[in-house]
Amino acid sequence: MSLEVNKAFAAVLTAGIAFMVAGLVGETVVHPHRLDKPAITIEGVGAPAGAPADTAPALEPVEPLLAAANADAGRQMAGRLCASCHSFEQGGANKVGPNLYGVLGNHHAHLDNFNYSPAMKGMSDKPWDYAALNEFLASPARAVKGTRMAFAGIRDVKQRADVIAYLRSLDASPKPLP
Repeated sequence: MSLEVNKAFAAVLTAGIAFMVAGLVGETVVHPHRLDKPAITIEGVGAPAGAPADTAPALEPVEPLLAAANADAGRQMAGRLCASCHSFEQGGANKVGPNLYGVLGNHHAHLDNFNYSPAMKGMSDKPWDYAALNEFLASPARAVKGTRMAFAGIRDVKQRADVIAYLRSLDASPKPLP
């Protein structure tokens, strides 16, 4: 009976090794092509199906709301929406996304130790000001075409203002309000 058990284990191990080798060969041979636009659109997320990106409604400015924005509410929202991919403490490690401490006022692709998408690296001469953060938080894919960030965005301008107020507080000397 022990010979039969050994044969069963050998069959499982052989199948596992065969699948592993097939996976490695497949990754080497096949190079996937990234789509320019999503293949599937979900109603209520991003631009409606069939509508050109240029006809997107004008984004409501966040600057008038910043004086009354609640940084604590923004911290809670960032904790729910962003903390799985970003860290917020000074000197904190990068996760799937970069550490966001000191992002406001800094330039796009501001950390040398993070592998940004080519689209974000191409914008490294532009600063993250209030308007740029508002646009990016509303729809990252529309604000930076080709970003790797897979986040639908925050629709409510007041919630975006709260998150921006929180990001503003993540600095030794916060930037002045507009």
